[in-house]
Amino acid sequence: MNFLIKDLYANSIDGKEILKNLNLDIKPGEIHVIMGPNGTGKSTLSKVILGSNDYNVKSGDILVDGKSILDLDTTNRARLGIFLAMQSPLSIEGVTNSEFLRCALSSVSGKQVGIYEFIKKMEKGMDDLHMDHSMMHRSLNQDFSGGERKKNEILQMKVLEPKLIILDELDSGLDVDSLKITCDNINEYLKANKDASVLIITHYTKILDYINPNYVHILNKGTIVKTGDFSLAKLIEEKGFSVIDGEINHE
Repeated sequence: MNFLIKDLYANSIDGKEILKNLNLDIKPGEIHVIMGPNGTGKSTLSKVILGSNDYNVKSGDILVDGKSILDLDTTNRARLGIFLAMQSPLSIEGVTNSEFLRCALSSVSGKQVGIYEFIKKMEKGMDDLHMDHSMMHRSLNQDFSGGERKKNEILQMKVLEPKLIILDELDSGLDVDSLKITCDNINEYLKANKDASVLIITHYTKILDYINPNYVHILNKGTIVKTGDFSLAKLIEEKGFSVIDGEINHE
């Protein structure tokens, strides 16, 4: 999948401008990272890509393989192969983890999923992520710990097999061991799906010790102000965002 954001401006539904003149080009197999101070639009970007109704695109475009996706709803964007591992995964009481994921897989693939094939695939993913099989029959994320919710997001990734994976603060709420397990699973997925690409949204560089990026972008006030390689992320970790093109406003 060739994924391109071109001259994007987006507002919240109350009219506040959040993203402005944002450009991002992600080619198949690439790993990109978005970093930046709080309140600069990092999580907003992920939601705009998936077509959240909380935001309006004022101008610019989002293109997949050269075609605009702005007129598509979230379900149809997911069918193209775009997947978001959310910063704060929602819980749904009364809908089991397996029911939710099987329904999602059927919706994305556009065909009925055989129960035996699906259960075997889900169990394999849970084993890879060191998840207890009993979690399959529990309500979606209900009474899951923060780490279990994040692992569950990566389980969804493994079952749905997306082409563009957006990781929004995946490292938040994960201990060191769980972070390594989830990142190992992502790396294995990328090894098996060489055309899949990743957009990592994070405050910290720890996740980048496990998932090696091709590009690191610094987002400030809704636009990308600098792009570099992994060394840029390390510079930010050591000296803060103020070293990038002068002082960055942290409000």
